[in-house]
Amino acid sequence: MATPPSSDDEHLIRQIAERDQVALGRLYDRYARILYSLAFKVLNSVEEAEEVVLDVFSQVWRDARRYDAARSRVDSWLFLFTRSRALDRLRKRQRLSRVVEVSTTKAQTIDNYEDNTPEQALILGERREQVTRALSQLPEEQRRVIEMAYFQGLSQSAIAQRANLKLGTVKTRIRLGLNKMKGLLADD
Repeated sequence: MATPPSSDDEHLIRQIAERDQVALGRLYDRYARILYSLAFKVLNSVEEAEEVVLDVFSQVWRDARRYDAARSRVDSWLFLFTRSRALDRLRKRQRLSRVVEVSTTKAQTIDNYEDNTPEQALILGERREQVTRALSQLPEEQRRVIEMAYFQGLSQSAIAQRANLKLGTVKTRIRLGLNKMKGLLADD
């Protein structure tokens, strides 16, 4: 008689808690596709959905000892992790988009202000130099999509069409590039 999937899953979790990498691989093979589908449905991005699945299995590796079969089935536990991670990424993406939008609007307002004092002009010049230096340190593919978005004013969909890329790839490159720029500018 075959072992019911839930008890087999629980057995795998116990093995993972004992640091059995083969058990983690078996659990991954069993659930990675469905978890990827869930993450993709939330994020609509191949790269981010893949990252979510990897994050989930990293968390399983770290937290397998905490799994409690009395509270939920293994598949429910994995779906909860996946949904939570995907929604966190979606919220972060939305916050980042709002920050960029506000920053762009503010920069345009400052640039359009004709009565800048010499101090303001100096500060703006220094900021431009810092941003230009940070942009030059990005990988080419990230720099190109950021320039298209912020200097040419193209939407992410328009960038995807013009660069012949998937929309998710454009979004990921912009997100990664902006995160790297944020770190570079913080160092300045």
